[in-house]
Amino acid sequence: MPRIKLSEQEAYEFQFSIQVRPQDVNYAGHLGNDSLISLVGTTRAYLFRSMGLSEMDLGDGQTGIIIKDMAVNYRAEAFMFDELLFETHIGEVVGKGFRMFHRIRNGMKIVALVETGFVTYNYATKNTVPIPPSFLKCLETD
Repeated sequence: MPRIKLSEQEAYEFQFSIQVRPQDVNYAGHLGNDSLISLVGTTRAYLFRSMGLSEMDLGDGQTGIIIKDMAVNYRAEAFMFDELLFETHIGEVVGKGFRMFHRIRNGMKIVALVETGFVTYNYATKNTVPIPPSFLKCLETD
């Protein structure tokens, strides 16, 4: 069966550290896949906050995001109390969507690569919409 192969990005403009909590560890004693996805969501929220944005407002007061796909390549285990560094790059910004690329490290060891696709969405009209200029401007300055 073919597998999805993610690649590291040339640069990651945003970094966020978080410690693996007891509730993040699964029955096998390491970071659970569901918890990793949750931590990626936490990282995304902090990234948007650092840009003065949110998942419901990309700077124009009306455009939010919806996740359309996500892929994860696990490379190594992480354990309770490990300090993980989430490095993020926003790329492939086109029309009505963009992608976020995450590299999660424990020290120099890569724990996982994660790629998420988003569509830009107006929750009031319930339609996909073009990426707002306010968001594009934030990407130019970060």
